[in-house]
Order: sequence, then structure tokens, then C-alpha cells
Amino acid sequence: MKETVDCIICKLLSGELEVSMIHQDELCSAFMDIQPVNQGHVLVTPNRHAPYLADLKEEEGAQMFRVAQRLTAALRASGLKCEGVNFFLADGEAAGQEVFHVHLHIFPRYPGDGFRLVLPPGYSRRPERKELNEIAEKLRNRLQN
Repeated sequence: MKETVDCIICKLLSGELEVSMIHQDELCSAFMDIQPVNQGHVLVTPNRHAPYLADLKEEEGAQMFRVAQRLTAALRASGLKCEGVNFFLADGEAAGQEVFHVHLHIFPRYPGDGFRLVLPPGYSRRPERKELNEIAEKLRNRLQN
């Protein structure tokens, strides 16, 4: 694991800071969030420092999701209040990323927990199929590169 000096997640993974570890393998780790949205809020991170999702190796991202999927099942079976689950990953400052080491939040959810996603004005407008097709074409072209 390549650690960066100021990265809090790197400090947690190296043992420099105290962490409540749930899972650790050669590619990723999962631990309790220190400021949970709900009891059981977990973070899944790559062990290697990667500021953005595009910096991950494909196998690291795949392993993070495999671990997140297993943790979701564990949350539901744990006895903690968990009637649903949200995943959240902020990629870039504009998306709300504050800690620049990729991390996937796993939020246990239940009715009335107070957590919600606020959609922007104009969300109810559906674009024309032509617009969706043009955007899809741009993405297909970049995906091939």
C-alpha cells in the first residue's frame, strides 16, 4: 500500500490512527465510519491510495463491490436496524468528495431514519430520446478509448 502523508484513510489502513476494521484483504478494507449516518455505517476502501475512482485498477473496484455486497448481507443479518441499504461514492469535489482516497459508503436504512437524497430542480423533466442517444454516443466513444 502506497501511503500519502496527509491521507486520513491511508493513516487508518497503516495503523497510525485507530480504526474498527471489519474486513481486510490484499486489495481493499472495510471499517466503521467514525461519524455514522446510521448505526452500522461502513466504508469500503482500496488499500492502495487512489484519490479518484478512475485511479483504481479494475480488480480493486470489483473487489470493493464484492466486499460491499457481502457486507450488505451481513448488515441485514446482524440484528442492527437495517431494512434497506444505500451505497454512496463521491468522486470529485463537485460530487461532495472531501477525503481524496476512494471510499464507498454503505448506509443501513430504515423508514424514518431522516437520511434522504435531495434531487435538483428540473429533475422531473425527461430529456428527448435524441438527447439521450447523443450523450450515449459520446460515452460509447470514450469508453472504447
